[in-house]
Amino acid sequence: MTINRDTTLEEIAALVSEALTAAEIDVVLGGGGAVTLYTNNEYMSTDLDFITIESKKRISPIVKNLGFLPRGKEYAHPDTNFFIEFPSGPVAFGDRYIEIEEIVTLNTKYGDIRIISPTHSVMDRIAWFVHGNDRQSRDQAIMVARHQTIDWEEIRLWAEAEGIDQNLIADLESAASR
Repeated sequence: MTINRDTTLEEIAALVSEALTAAEIDVVLGGGGAVTLYTNNEYMSTDLDFITIESKKRISPIVKNLGFLPRGKEYAHPDTNFFIEFPSGPVAFGDRYIEIEEIVTLNTKYGDIRIISPTHSVMDRIAWFVHGNDRQSRDQAIMVARHQTIDWEEIRLWAEAEGIDQNLIADLESAASR
């Protein structure tokens, strides 16, 4: 597949995920890229955050083969506005580590994408809202919850352990059901 201006985030996510998996490098898509996929593009991110414990030294040749070149902490492609990053793992939201069995695989027509679950995507956005004071992350959590089935009990338990106000969780759950 050739990457161009019309290549979608989903196509790039699958391409990168499949190439790294073929090289036996475990990555998990999180952040705004996961939100985009879980909201059917209602929210459109331009970056794909692949969480990994692997070194950039092993990742770089594979993504360079796909046409992505290093630009600071990210990799950019000359023919698309999407870029990729590799935040250090393991996958965690606050003190809650996500076990390998909890990672889901999104099967797309372009290939498989290992991705955080919709519930974990909501946790991720709540964490960014609360700890990063990022208002749009709150809106993204609601968008994901409107499009996907969310385990609100798991989120309440996580929020309690993290010291996050339960009223915020109730407000988000209510907003998502409207």
